[in-house]
Amino acid sequence: MQIEIQNVSKIIDKNIILKNINMKLESGKIYGFIGRNGSGKTMLLKMICGFVKPTDGKIIINNQDIFSKNYFTNDIRALIEHPKFLGNITGYENLKLLANINNTITDEDILKWLDILNMSEEKDKIYNKYSLGMKQKLGLIQVLMENPKIIILDEPFNALDEESLNKIRHILKEEKEKDKIIIIATHIKEDIEKLCDTIYHFANGHVSLK
Repeated sequence: MQIEIQNVSKIIDKNIILKNINMKLESGKIYGFIGRNGSGKTMLLKMICGFVKPTDGKIIINNQDIFSKNYFTNDIRALIEHPKFLGNITGYENLKLLANINNTITDEDILKWLDILNMSEEKDKIYNKYSLGMKQKLGLIQVLMENPKIIILDEPFNALDEESLNKIRHILKEEKEKDKIIIIATHIKEDIEKLCDTIYHFANGHVSLK
């Protein structure tokens, strides 16, 4: 699995969000995107997912230009910005609805991930009753539970307690060993500097290696 970002730029209302970005992301590594809010990190994540088209340049996944050929891999799962679920049903029911789209995992798989992130006792609680930390953990579960080859996480450590933080870091290290591409965007370098193999710094539309 490989992601290539080739001369990617994004301009919105004459504002340069990203300019001539190039990078190559490979399986078996964790990549960090660091920069202030508004520096373009989330925009690039959305483009990798196929949600937003670049103004210029190419995003190539598995040798396929995802925008020129309408190629959207089913191997990506992402948590971008704030987790969003149906508020009037339980956490478990939300995960079950998502799992039913592809039918690749069982109910036991969902329950396993709820247990791993200490959410078993909260699984039957209505989502609108969840704390911010519980919502964040449910968002992380929906990314991890179907064993994707590309994991994209935007500010994944928001609202998590220290125990949950350490557990997520441990899980991501384990997922990396399964030959996956993991991308973590944050504005707090301490969150990822010991976790990532490569860190890119975003500033003023440009990206550089840390």
